[in-house]
Amino acid sequence: MKNLAGKYCIVTGAGKGIGKAIAARFIEEQAAGVAILEWDLTTAEATAKELDPTGERVIAIKCNVADSDMAKAAVEEVVAKFGRIDVLVNNAGVTRDKIFHKMTDDDWNTVININLNGVYNLCKNVVPVMREQEAGSIINITSTSIMGNPGQANYAASKAAMEGFTRTMAKELGRKNIRMNCIAPGYIDTDMMRAVGEEILTRMIKGIPAQRLGKPEEIASVAAFLASDDASWLSGENIFVSGAGVMH
Repeated sequence: MKNLAGKYCIVTGAGKGIGKAIAARFIEEQAAGVAILEWDLTTAEATAKELDPTGERVIAIKCNVADSDMAKAAVEEVVAKFGRIDVLVNNAGVTRDKIFHKMTDDDWNTVININLNGVYNLCKNVVPVMREQEAGSIINITSTSIMGNPGQANYAASKAAMEGFTRTMAKELGRKNIRMNCIAPGYIDTDMMRAVGEEILTRMIKGIPAQRLGKPEEIASVAAFLASDDASWLSGENIFVSGAGVMH
């Protein structure tokens, strides 16, 4: 598999879970370089060392995507190391689940700042690089929660906004040969998902035709396709990957 040969990539929130699986798949696809942007630098460095013991193809950068200055500095560091950016995966995200009438301002603002403003911050700095290159693929990780999910008004709003942003940017950037798409994962077997508890998890699985959680690698395979030239005519889409649990 060499579909990403010669491409330099950024994956946010790639220390573990879906982001780590995407970074690993990119390396398998022979990406020339992958930058892991993560708030927890220790986790990022451990993942980078696991994926590339040489330290030449995978680098770890501490970055809170909600902080515009940190996002700018991180992108500058990637460009200094790799010289270009061909792929950006906006994967970093958090949940602060709570029924709306009990949701605090902090619950709302934390999710919006990281999930949505984080995408803006990275794109604000990466898009000019891609425009100069006249090439690039940006992948935003949304969620099937955009269809509505009790207790997730903040999360669903942030992810739905990402879809609208993606469709607009795909139209704006197409003439520069830059594509932007979304992947909307369903219930995926990650630490974040298992934090809901066994009782709720069992109920969730019953609603999935395959009667199982998805694997992070099953999201990574879609990301690898969208990042590659095989998806050169695909832009402005939100691809649901939920094992038919949720359909758009």
